[in-house]
Amino acid sequence: MTAEGFLEGRRLQMARGVLLQCIMGGYPPARFYGSDDGDLALVPDPAQIHRLPWSPQPRALAICDADELTGESSPLSTRGQLKAVIARYAALGLAPVVATELEFFVFAPNPDPTQPFQPPLGLDGRREDGHSAFSVSSNNGLRPFFNEVYECMAALGLPRDTFMHEMGVSQFEINLLHGDPLLLADQTLLFKHLLKEVALKHGLTVVCMAKPLAHTPGSSMHIHQSIVEIGTGRNVFSDKAGEPTATFRHFIGGQQAGLADFTALFAPNVNSYQRLCHPFASPNNACWSHDNRAAGLRIPASSPVARRVENRLPGADANPYLAIAASLASGLYGIENKLEPSEPIQGEFVVPDNLSLPCTLHAALERLKRSQLAKELFGKEFIEGYIASKTMELTSFFDEITPWERRVLAAQA
Repeated sequence: MTAEGFLEGRRLQMARGVLLQCIMGGYPPARFYGSDDGDLALVPDPAQIHRLPWSPQPRALAICDADELTGESSPLSTRGQLKAVIARYAALGLAPVVATELEFFVFAPNPDPTQPFQPPLGLDGRREDGHSAFSVSSNNGLRPFFNEVYECMAALGLPRDTFMHEMGVSQFEINLLHGDPLLLADQTLLFKHLLKEVALKHGLTVVCMAKPLAHTPGSSMHIHQSIVEIGTGRNVFSDKAGEPTATFRHFIGGQQAGLADFTALFAPNVNSYQRLCHPFASPNNACWSHDNRAAGLRIPASSPVARRVENRLPGADANPYLAIAASLASGLYGIENKLEPSEPIQGEFVVPDNLSLPCTLHAALERLKRSQLAKELFGKEFIEGYIASKTMELTSFFDEITPWERRVLAAQA
């Protein structure tokens, strides 16, 4: 809308069904979002109005809440769902603290989607071939791009912890500083938007698919989680002696109880499960461990004050509001019901059947459909609408025949 209209406080409204629009552009039946498809009000968050530094024409972006016209948050809003989870913690005198680690690929332009992605040409005229993990010089060919990314992050108030080259070809990772979950979800959304816009200016393509390249590690969005006491700031995962608390155990128990039901929220696309086929870098299980990256729930080595639980299941393609909400809601469910976790695993291990997770989008949606926990924590309307939208996407995928099928199956008798 115009700056004048925005500053005058003109209300911007949007059809309710847009919150369930699938990634191909279509919508599930209207019964999932109200048969009248009435309007929602987009209410800007005053703390999240940003001048876009990469735009030559003055433009701003305002992150909004999607509220019903009666004033309450829409149950279809993922940002609203996260705010509701945070409020449930606050009612117990607790505040969750999170940090996200986002991985992404930087590629050359890819105008033909039938062709694989390629790394951009470096300053030496060659394309990276996969030997640059954690190198201090691996992104020199992309220096102008990254310099503008850093400048734009500073202009948007996005503090960054570390930035590094990851294991994949032309794959990178950023660690955002820990803080309030809603703020981190907003920052993750802004960062992904920033990446894509700045890349276009530099003739590049940034891809946040979970698995854009075969035979290469996928991109995750690990979520680090701790809980502090409101008022004191004390990490309730550690006691005065620095030992883990019952609350810490119960939080892990809740995560284990929720991960399978919520896999479709952490891994929302068909391609998400290509990433999860790699059992080490992207563990598809609800096991937990002290500093073992093969576990879906990892306890990083840290001091007692920084004791936290890392949820390694979400991919870079996950909705940050929904992934953080689902992870924190699971932990709170464990705290409220005093759930005990399994024994921690170390070294190489076999995943017990009760800690395995769905390995396809179809299986994940079927698990979510049967989940009473999901409906209890997020509401029937949201869960059924989400499943309807994702089922449309899955059906669209199955309407196409892949090159693998033509190459391998056509010659079969």
